[in-house]
Amino acid sequence: MEYWDIYDSFKQPTGRLMKRNDWNMKEGDYHLTVLGVLQREDGKFLVTQRSADKSWAPLCWEVPGGGVKASETSKEAVIREFREETGLDLSAAKGGLFMTYRRDNPDEGDNYFVDVYLFTDSFRAEDVRTDPAETCAFDVLSYEEIRKLADEGSFLHFDSIRSVFEH
Repeated sequence: MEYWDIYDSFKQPTGRLMKRNDWNMKEGDYHLTVLGVLQREDGKFLVTQRSADKSWAPLCWEVPGGGVKASETSKEAVIREFREETGLDLSAAKGGLFMTYRRDNPDEGDNYFVDVYLFTDSFRAEDVRTDPAETCAFDVLSYEEIRKLADEGSFLHFDSIRSVFEH
């Protein structure tokens, strides 16, 4: 069973835990997730496409990310998620935390913070090994190509993380 730390509205740990995806959070409770944006030296970004059997947003494009496990830092989580979803190890990549945003969804019992990381690293397409349980495809796209996917409604979180791509 995977557990997540519960944070307060100031992103401070409360010392309490929740089961992963247990959407029964109290008002003022938050969990922490991460997104990782990887940019090559040529300015293009690595993006992944969610597997068709995902219950939420199947076949949508996104950047790698996921929940931060209990006692894990957000940087450890983004490096772990990237490795799980793409096979790439970003532990030596340049960059770090770019921004944090907060979402309040009291009707869904799912309030969360998102730490968004920006890394730059050289990688080749043949270095990427996606996990079929997570993703069905990947691509390396320009900002304009990502924006076009977002305009079509098939790129997740774009409005929240647009500034990372525009930096």
